[in-house]
Amino acid sequence: MLHNLKINREFFNPVLEQTKTFEIRKNDRGFCVGDTVILNEWDNQTNQYTGRKVKIKITYMTDFEQKNNYVVFSFIML
Repeated sequence: MLHNLKINREFFNPVLEQTKTFEIRKNDRGFCVGDTVILNEWDNQTNQYTGRKVKIKITYMTDFEQKNNYVVFSFIML
């Protein structure tokens, strides 16, 4: 499955640098290992997308010690 998600600007560069390899998200989309995600950079100051995006693949997922209906997933860049 393909998911398009918003990611705040402060978190986007660490994803590109591959130092941030996980996301904590509300699981309102039914995320699964193997899903492809497009992370679209969002600028909170201008309230719009910057046009930068990155494609990732979910490699691991857990809800251990998370809020109700939240998951942590790790990913690799595609």
